[in-house]
Amino acid sequence: MNCSVAQCLEAVGEWWSLLIVRDALLGVRRFDDFQARLGISRNILTQRLNYLVATGVLQRVPYQDHRLVRSTD
Repeated sequence: MNCSVAQCLEAVGEWWSLLIVRDALLGVRRFDDFQARLGISRNILTQRLNYLVATGVLQRVPYQDHRLVRSTD
């Protein structure tokens, strides 16, 4: 369908996906944080995140264990 609203609902219309997008907009970035906040099983969360990445709703970025420190020099 060419309707952008219908395309968006197809991508995030499932309720777990919508909750994941909501938490991402609230600043959640890590898998374990999504799981803890939503109480969702790991396999369902993995499936939903993979789908949201595949449809371009979310983007996967490399995990960083530490924050970048800027030099003041």
